[in-house]
Amino acid sequence: MNSPIQRQSRPVVSPGLRNLLRIMLTGIVLILLNSVYLVTVTVMEQIQSTLLQDEIYQFQFLGHLALGLLLVIPVIVYGVMHGLRAWRRPNRNAIRAGVATMILAIIVLISGILLMRGLPWFEVSRPDFRRGLYWMHVAIPLLVIWLFTLHRLAGRRLKWGAGFLVAVLMIAVMIWTVMRYQPDQTLRTSQIRFEPSLAVLEADSLIDSSALMDNDFCAECHQDVHDTWETSVHHLASFNNPAYEFSVLNTRQAFLERDGNVIASRFCAACHDPAPLFSGEYDDPAFSRATHPSANAGITCLGCHAITSINGHRGNGEYSLSLPADYPFADSQSSWLKWLNRTAIKAKPGMHQQSLLKPFHKEPEFCAVCHKVSLTPDVNNYHWLRGQNHYDAYHLSGVSGHGITSFYYPPQAIDNCQTCHMKPQPSDEFGSRYIDGQLAVHDHQFPAANTAIPAIKGASDAVLAKYREFLDQSVTLDLVGIRRNGQIDGELIPLTEKALMLDGVEEAVLLELVVRTKSLGHVFTQGTADSNQVWIEVTVRDA
Repeated sequence: MNSPIQRQSRPVVSPGLRNLLRIMLTGIVLILLNSVYLVTVTVMEQIQSTLLQDEIYQFQFLGHLALGLLLVIPVIVYGVMHGLRAWRRPNRNAIRAGVATMILAIIVLISGILLMRGLPWFEVSRPDFRRGLYWMHVAIPLLVIWLFTLHRLAGRRLKWGAGFLVAVLMIAVMIWTVMRYQPDQTLRTSQIRFEPSLAVLEADSLIDSSALMDNDFCAECHQDVHDTWETSVHHLASFNNPAYEFSVLNTRQAFLERDGNVIASRFCAACHDPAPLFSGEYDDPAFSRATHPSANAGITCLGCHAITSINGHRGNGEYSLSLPADYPFADSQSSWLKWLNRTAIKAKPGMHQQSLLKPFHKEPEFCAVCHKVSLTPDVNNYHWLRGQNHYDAYHLSGVSGHGITSFYYPPQAIDNCQTCHMKPQPSDEFGSRYIDGQLAVHDHQFPAANTAIPAIKGASDAVLAKYREFLDQSVTLDLVGIRRNGQIDGELIPLTEKALMLDGVEEAVLLELVVRTKSLGHVFTQGTADSNQVWIEVTVRDA
């Protein structure tokens, strides 16, 4: 058995541990410098109110994840072995500070692992819990540095030179980061226009239609949103909608005969077919479901979320679109690199969120870019004519809080389209957040209009039920009575409480009724005047 003197003489850091310590400290210094860069960018984003997470930032963040994972085993091994050697030493202050340093260091590593997401077996998705983990991961390292300094001050003489060098490097990284991310005063001027629509592509050249059609990529994290979008009329906005297909094919044929090309039909494509429009495929006179897969795309995820600005209130697709910046390895075919890409998005979704979800996505003006239409002379060779206009009708209604009827209907104004058409639905998917006390996402089925198109496309009973529930009690039809002789100024025979008595009436009659919208922010019927017809079924029975 070793004597107390022998135990005392055994060094608390063996040659092997010293080598491990050097490796560990090198990794810690690198991750410190890396963290200074990441934190400085985050602070500058808050100051400038803009996104600064470029490609360098993304690779730095991946480096942060890699360094953190590589440090887990060395830190634990060194801490345990060093602690066993030092535990019985008489310098209790050094031991207490060392144990506290070790515990907090492990908490930092664990919080970093929990923040990663995408790892096997578990994934922390609750926003409030993740927020707490983030601040632990940011703040506790400062305590670790302080406790480690106390630990060393209580033991052997501390070498201040190395610490001073690290501090200088950290300041240098901070200064370099601040200088690199100064506000860019240059304006991007490369734009491609698609007249007669008002859509603008912010790019140097046309883009491949597949770039706007990768909905499966979005579904990997947003499955609930994708499932509701898949049964929406937005998804069925293109040639996969038989009513639109019939109309647009005839329109394109008329333009081909009139102009010798189908360029004027871009007027339709800005809202119904963004994927083939921005790729140039739509300009092919033979464009169809048989010749181009993009004819089935409809309004895809990026068809809305890649829009970068709303350029006016005229409708007709008056927006600008630009492909969002990718995280590293987005186009890789390697399963390992694909996993790394998804992990980076989940662990640091800031760039993803800011580039794909913008403030105007919550405004009625965003919906108006397509739900407000006018026919222009270069389309009809005639003059300007109003088409559908949900936007102005909404603002004039009581629902918006801007119309005169807002004095009595509804009790609480609704200041955007999304409140009605994108109601929250319970979900714990990646993009969920707390809405009215529960984790939810916004419904992307956009129930409205009618059940015709979903029914034609074979939608399930559950999908059709959501449309019916949305429309139930939205319009009332009050039967007032009949006008004799089938004339507006004919004698009015009013409807009694029990029945409309037609005894002795042999001539044609005019049915008089009142249609009133009850829960709509639009007139009845809204939409394109040449395609919307209202059919009323009346049953007449003998007494």
